[in-house]
Formats: sequence, C-alpha cells, structure tokens
Amino acid sequence: MSYSDFKTIDQIINILGVMVSDHAHLFAAVPPVKPSPQLSQQLEECLDLATSISTEKARSELLITPILLEVRRVLNFQMGFFSGTTFNVESDKGLVGACDFLLTATPNQAFVTAPVMTIVEAKDDNLRAALAQCIAQMIAAQLFNQRHQSDNKVVLGAVSTGTNWRFMRCRGSLWKSIGQNI
Repeated sequence: MSYSDFKTIDQIINILGVMVSDHAHLFAAVPPVKPSPQLSQQLEECLDLATSISTEKARSELLITPILLEVRRVLNFQMGFFSGTTFNVESDKGLVGACDFLLTATPNQAFVTAPVMTIVEAKDDNLRAALAQCIAQMIAAQLFNQRHQSDNKVVLGAVSTGTNWRFMRCRGSLWKSIGQNI
C-alpha cells in the first residue's frame, strides 16, 4: 500500500485511526497576501495554456509550482521546496511513495528535514478524489516530524487543480479542512 492507494476518508479513519472533521473557513482569520507582479503575470500567461492542456503535469508545472515558489519568496527563501520527492515514512501503514509537493520549515534543499510543514497534492479535476491521499501524506509528515523531535505540531495540506484549492490542517489526530474551494 502507498499514499495513492488511499482513496476514501473512510480508509483514513479505519486504517490510520484519525478523526476527520470538516470546517468552513479554516483560515478566515489569515489576512490575504497580494501576489507579486511576477506571479500575476506568470499566472495570466499560463492559465489558459494549463487549463487547455488539462493534465495534472501541466497544472502542476504551470500553475501550482509558481504559487508555491511565490510562498517561498514571501518567506525569504527560508523554507525547503521539494517536488516529486519520495517520502517513505512507515511502510506498515502504507505511508510510502512520492509527494507532488512537500515544503519544509528549513531552507535545506539537499534532503527533506523536519519539520515538514505542508503537503500539496496536484490533481486534474477532482479535488475530492485526492483528499485521502493528501491526508495520508500529512499523517506521514506528522510522524516524520515527531521522529525527528520537531516541536511543530501542525501540518498543513492542500489538494489543488491549480485553479481550485482545498486546504487542510492536521493537529494531533484531529483533522480540519475548509469546506470551500478558492
């Protein structure tokens, strides 16, 4: 079993034993950040192309990657950015495989170091179909952080088509996700 084998929230609950709850407006208190002119221009140039090609790879490269790199710039490059990295944490629980995107709270790019703070799963059109896979990756990130004595207790996650995003937060064994796409 691997991350991609998790297809339903019921599997996550039954196999990994976590509670999942749905909360609208999870990040309502977080003020919006205006995108840089560079990001705005890139997204304007690539949006039609990415949606016309309409593959996970095109959306990932043309829309999601520029947004995540903008986050990295906003944080003054003090975070690690990994794309398509193998993240094998616990094979007995099926917490193995590659993550589309993985962000860490350290700028190290040589290898993944704790704390892992964000997982982003790219998908073609169906955000719901990827929620379980992303949650499994977030649980793996939480275990990874604990094993490396990280004080970071929260892992964030998102499933995205590049134009729609669904955000989640893991704290302990209680999961929250926003109920709307942005």
